[in-house]
Amino acid sequence: MKKVFSSEKIHSIIYSIEMFFSSKSIKIAALSFFGFSAGIFVTCAVVLTNNQLSARRAVGGFETSVAPEYDENLSALISDQTENPAALAETPEIPSITETAKNDDSVITYQTYRVKSGDMIGFIADAFDVTQDTIISVNNIKQSRLIQPGQYLKIPSMPGIVYTVKKDGETPETIAAKYEVNSEKCALVNMLEPGSELSAGTSLFIPDAELDWATRQEINGDLFHKPLRARYWLSSPYGWRDSPFSTGKRTFHSGVDMAIGAGTPIYAALDGKVVAAGFNATYGNYVIIEHHSGYRSLYGHMSKIACKKGNFVYTSTVIGYVGSTGMSTGPHLHFTVYKNGKTINPMTVLN
Repeated sequence: MKKVFSSEKIHSIIYSIEMFFSSKSIKIAALSFFGFSAGIFVTCAVVLTNNQLSARRAVGGFETSVAPEYDENLSALISDQTENPAALAETPEIPSITETAKNDDSVITYQTYRVKSGDMIGFIADAFDVTQDTIISVNNIKQSRLIQPGQYLKIPSMPGIVYTVKKDGETPETIAAKYEVNSEKCALVNMLEPGSELSAGTSLFIPDAELDWATRQEINGDLFHKPLRARYWLSSPYGWRDSPFSTGKRTFHSGVDMAIGAGTPIYAALDGKVVAAGFNATYGNYVIIEHHSGYRSLYGHMSKIACKKGNFVYTSTVIGYVGSTGMSTGPHLHFTVYKNGKTINPMTVLN
């Protein structure tokens, strides 16, 4: 009897549960709960996506190559001319090649090499037993990242670089001393008598010489550090764009916009001296740093400036914080690089 009673009770409980969930009102309540939960999930996803898209659309800054005006007429030191964007990708013309039958250390010969897909200057240099500096200098390469398949390179038979005489009266000896190489070899390769005085503008091949560190870093695109150490979105690149402030108007953007959360620390991209720090209607809170070799960098739309004019800053120095001051559609850093007064594409010199 106990076993029969237990079985009947179990069936009774199961039947009661089935009847409970078969109730129309319970079904409606359950569907409402699941629908409400799904709605909350979808809403959160949409809000998060919109926030990310809004952050990625954050742009602003100057739309011509003219620098902002600031104290002591520093704007006059920065030219209002911008390099032709199309010219940045131009391949230098390869000079005519002179071959010689002689084959010794005193004679230089040349051959051409056609760049293949996947080639890098370092690999090509190793294959011909010369240095990267040799290929860069002989072919007048301004940006090593821009070599293209099909491009022809001039390859000399020995390592070295091309040097252009700076002033009248320089000799193979004075030039060799500057690069710490053999002066006799320098004279022989260039078919010059020892002590020959050269005219300004004369080009020589200096065997075994190397480019200076700054020039090499610049050409390889490793001169500047990224001013933001966190992940950012490149919301507006360097060059022509549709203006975010005037519908349908094409304008030239003189820097890059890096969209990221407000308050993110901004670092100096290269060691240098702060020559301007203040507020401008276009850039909002901004800083300009003067570097070596004719370089300057500008940082705009800061929420707060963390340095002063006259400070010497390093790549480890926080100079300000990301904001949206001035002409801006959201939190981001506007970053401009000047070379001898002309803007260049910052992405070609950032490591």
